[in-house]
Order: sequence, then structure tokens, then C-alpha cells
Amino acid sequence: MSLHVYNTLSRQKEKFEPIKPPFVGMYLCGPTVYGDPHLGHARSAVTFDIVYRYLVHLGYKVRYVRNITDVGHLENDADEGDDKIAKKARLEQLEPMEVAQAYTNNYHRDMDMLNVKRPSIEPRATGHIIEQIESIQKIIKNGYAYEAEGSIYFDVEAYHKKFNYGILSGRVIEDLRSNTRDLDGQSEKRSPLDFALWKKANPEHIMRWNSPWGSGFPGWHIECTAMAAKYLGDRFDIHGGGMDLTFPHHECEIAQSEASVGTSPAKYWMHNNMITIDGKKMGKSYGNFINLQEFFDGSHTFLEQAYSPMTIRLYILQAQYRSTLDISNTSLKAAQVAFRKLLNTYKTLPKISYTEQETKDDKFQAEIQKAIDLAYEGMNDDFNTGIALSAMFAMSGFINQFFTGQKPTGAVPKELFDKLVHTYTVFFTDVLGFVEENYISSESTVTSLLEIYKDAKEAKAYDKVDQIRALLKKEGVAVKDMKGKVDWAYEV
Repeated sequence: MSLHVYNTLSRQKEKFEPIKPPFVGMYLCGPTVYGDPHLGHARSAVTFDIVYRYLVHLGYKVRYVRNITDVGHLENDADEGDDKIAKKARLEQLEPMEVAQAYTNNYHRDMDMLNVKRPSIEPRATGHIIEQIESIQKIIKNGYAYEAEGSIYFDVEAYHKKFNYGILSGRVIEDLRSNTRDLDGQSEKRSPLDFALWKKANPEHIMRWNSPWGSGFPGWHIECTAMAAKYLGDRFDIHGGGMDLTFPHHECEIAQSEASVGTSPAKYWMHNNMITIDGKKMGKSYGNFINLQEFFDGSHTFLEQAYSPMTIRLYILQAQYRSTLDISNTSLKAAQVAFRKLLNTYKTLPKISYTEQETKDDKFQAEIQKAIDLAYEGMNDDFNTGIALSAMFAMSGFINQFFTGQKPTGAVPKELFDKLVHTYTVFFTDVLGFVEENYISSESTVTSLLEIYKDAKEAKAYDKVDQIRALLKKEGVAVKDMKGKVDWAYEV
């Protein structure tokens, strides 16, 4: 089985073939740190965490670069208005780097809670001003940018004569021309399609650096071009981000790279889809903007309860990353139940031992092998975690049959039994990235109560048995009373 990836650039699934195997260069447009992390941040981070994890699982050596945008992201994500971080700094009477660092810390905190692996390299835009200036100078030298009143703009019309502006997003430049307002002499740009590579800083602008064109700051798009090239080279394997970045951000990255070095930066472009809440776009104006900490503590008015980080992670992974993800309390509660079921199975694995027997169940063997194969088929089909999760639940059912004694472990060859346990473990921990969450106050107390439960059952003190069962249920524990043994699981 080979991995196939949907490439936004070609608009089709392609067989994944790294430029320099077994090495893979991967770049993710990370957060702009002027606000608390929200579900959109989580979906992008978890999506590409899965890509990274699975490539490593397949044996690739991955250099994963995820940037921090801490300057240059203007209010309209284009060329006008204040830098969002500088504006936040003025409002809160802080240094811009205080704002950027505080929200970077919050981002790391929340991603750690979601068990998102840290990237190999996490460059900041402010730490790579020299590289951005050098990239701009190459673009100017090649004739695709111009200076206007201390700012540098990318010349889209000049670029489009040789290349294709719109190749990633599918936008037609003639339509862009007709849908863009005339400048009416109010802008220094030659064309409304042009975008800023470097902006002249006004006297009140806080974040500024010296450049060959005077004091200023970089445009948003040039940051990723410069940082990706520095750590991954002019041509690397995967460039990822949210679908909202396709245009203009990633389109402009392609233009900048082709204008400076003559080639598109990435072989595969991957974009995760957006999130809606009860069918509505998530946004502060709708009153449904929920940051991750509000999910974790249940403090937002939309939420009926708190939802743990692994519940959120599973919720994100139950849909293929290119599909829209709609959030509701009903679906979140279902994700909570689903994760606890998977976790309960994971907790039983050390308690199951293989016992050989002569009689084998051929049909049961085939069903187990089918579930194992399905997990890989799903991941190899453009990282379809929804299919992989369905395979996990199938494997969970087989494991629970062994655990409860419904099926003897010897009904299958030991090689297949070991393969089932190994696949479930690897997918739970390494591929899908789940970690155990503790939903009880004291496991030792639960163990003690179970001993009392067993003694009461042997003494046929059924009232006491019922009382202990009810007490444990209230604490979120389900008693598993099986033939010859008693155990517990998280209540689902």
C-alpha cells in the first residue's frame, strides 16, 4: 500500500514521493500570535501533527517547520491598517514582543494539552528580517517588484506575463482585475493586485527595522517564503495550512518563490477545511467564537459542559481533514463517549495474555486482519483519520471479546493476536496521538472498592454490591463483572 495525498495545486490525489527520500521537508503556516488559540488553530495543528506522525511511522525522516507570525500581519491581511500585534500592544500598553510571547506561550500550552508534537524548528518572523530583505532584493533584481515611497510591492502583472498568478487557488487574473476597485490615486501601488513585500513604517509604528529602502517592516507573505527557504531549501515536499490561507497567502508565496528562484516552493500543497458551529461560521460577531481553554473548562455560554483535550482531538480526527467540521454539544458528547471507549480498550491490553489452542476461527481471523488493513488503507488515502478511527473501533471490539472471554485468544494465531495488539497500540498512541486522561480522583480508591465489591458478591450481600456499583458510577467508573473476574472502566 502506498500513500496518496490530495494536492491543492493539481486538484487531485497524487502518490506521495518525496523529493529526496527518505527525507521529507514539511512547512506549516503557524499562528499569528495576537489572540488566544481557538478551534481553527487546533484543527490545523492536529491535522499536520497527524501528517508528521504518520510519515515518521512509515519510516521517513521529517524536518517539520512551523512558523510563528509575530510581525507584519496587517488588519485586512493585505496592505493597509495596523499590524495586529502592534495594535494589541498599544491597547494593552505592552511591548509588542510581550504580546507575542504571551500568546505564543498560550499556543504552546494548548497544543501540548492536545498532544500536538512540537515541530523540528519553530522560527519567528522577527528573527528572520535579514532573510526577508534578501528575498525581496532577489525579487527586485529579477524585475518583479518595485519601490514606491519607501515601500516595496510585488508586481503581479509583470509576474503573470511569465508565470501563472492564481495557479493554486484557481483564480483567473482577469476576474481579479475586474473585481478589484480602482486606486483613484489613493495608493502608491501600480495595480490593486500588487501586494506589499515591505512597508514603510509611519512615525507612530512600533515594530520597525532598517532596510535598503528605509525604516519599515515586512509584509505578511514574504515571511513564510524566507523562513521556508532558509530551513527547507528552495524546493521542499509539503506546505500546509488552513483553507483560508490558499488565497492570498499561499498564492503569494508561490509567486514570491518563482519570482526569486524560479520555482514553486512545495511539491504538495495541503489545506485543512474550516470549522462551523451549529452550521454557522465561527466568529466573534456571531457570538460563537470559542477558544480552546473555554472548551477545556466549559466556560463559554454555548457549551453545556467542559470537553477534555482528547475529546477535542478525537472530534477533529473523526472527519477527513479536507471536509467541513461542524461543532455541536451533541456531537462533542458523542466524541467524549467515543474516546473513553477507545481508552478503556487501551487500558485492557496489558491484562490480556495469549493462550494457545488447536482450534482456530478462520472467519474471526479474517475480520481482525480486515480491520488492521483498514487502518492503514484509511491513512494511506490522504490521511483519512475518519476511516482509521472506524478501524480502531472494529479492533476495539475484537480486543474486548478477548478481554471478556467471549472469544479465547487462541482462536487466532499468536502472530495475528500480537499484530492486533501492536496495531491498536501504535495507532492509539503514535499515529492518532491520543494520551490517557484520568477521569477519576483516585485509582487506588477504585481498586479498594472493587475488592470490597468482590467480597460482598462472594458473601451474596447484593444490597452492598448494588451500593458500591452505584457509588462507583457516580464517580465515573463502570464495574465490569465478567465470568471469573471483576474489573473497571471509565463510564461512557
